[in-house]
Amino acid sequence: MTNALSRMMETRDWILADGATGTNLFNMGLSSGDAPEMWNEEHPDRIEKLYTMAVDAGSDLFLTNSFGGNASRLKLHGAEKRARELSRISAEIGREVADRRDRPVIVAGSVGPTGEIMAPMGSLTHELAVEIFHEQADGLKEGGADVLWLETISAPEEYKAAAEAFRLADMPWCGTMSFDTAGRTMMGLTSADMADMVEKLDTPPLAYGANCGVGASDLMRTVLGFVAQGTGRPIIAKGNAGIPKYVDGHIHYDGTPELMAEYAVLARDAGATIIGGCCGTMPEHLSKMREALETRERGERPTLDQITEALGAFSSAVDGTEEDSDQQSARRGRGGRRRRG
Repeated sequence: MTNALSRMMETRDWILADGATGTNLFNMGLSSGDAPEMWNEEHPDRIEKLYTMAVDAGSDLFLTNSFGGNASRLKLHGAEKRARELSRISAEIGREVADRRDRPVIVAGSVGPTGEIMAPMGSLTHELAVEIFHEQADGLKEGGADVLWLETISAPEEYKAAAEAFRLADMPWCGTMSFDTAGRTMMGLTSADMADMVEKLDTPPLAYGANCGVGASDLMRTVLGFVAQGTGRPIIAKGNAGIPKYVDGHIHYDGTPELMAEYAVLARDAGATIIGGCCGTMPEHLSKMREALETRERGERPTLDQITEALGAFSSAVDGTEEDSDQQSARRGRGGRRRRG
């Protein structure tokens, strides 16, 4: 499929994505509990600023302000009938920002989880999930998004439903999951499980990977897990800027711009193609990441020890892919097990 992101990946060794949406919008005045997507209509100037800050800092790709823009999430704010409209507006603003540049910039239509539990554990059926994702995908497509960007998914069933919806919308897509429970997603998926699932989809993503989670170290360990599967599909790394801490009544991420620069280079050397930040990642982080990627030569694939030395300790001793508990102690390195191969 010929599309802007595929063309960019054919000619680039790495692509810098954007940083945080929520963190930056909170700094602009968004209140906790409010729907950021409503700002697409109420404060389009602030959303334009959000996108512009990322591009000015060096991002080649930015996500639209539509993470919670599906009908299920917007129902919490009485706006479930506006899912397509609000997603369209988020992409329209992004299209204007990207088209003003004298270099290629990818507008990625952000699609987050529904917030519901998929059947049979919950009440959300596959058919309804596909309908919800399809509606949002159509809005983002109408607004001019180059690619759809599924993110922060925990359940494989939801990932598969989104893939089907994006096929119906006839849009290229990328998709990340969040590995935040000892190397697994909240619903128990490991990096190896995800890599296997992605290759079995009828319409697989252009690139896949991990976002958010716990911290940059844990995300790097997950990236190595993807690489170990050897699929050859481009990998996405979009880690948080350090670990969240509660300081003076606010959530603060302790990752410095210098730490995120180290993370960006390690992610590239580990095998990731699309590299960005998630929660806590500000323009100053992105600028340092861009500078490091441009000026530092590619190195060998990092070891677990090199990752923890540069980025800090892992949050768990295991990465979720252990064969069984009896083998864990034999396979652990410092802060995690040694990888097969």
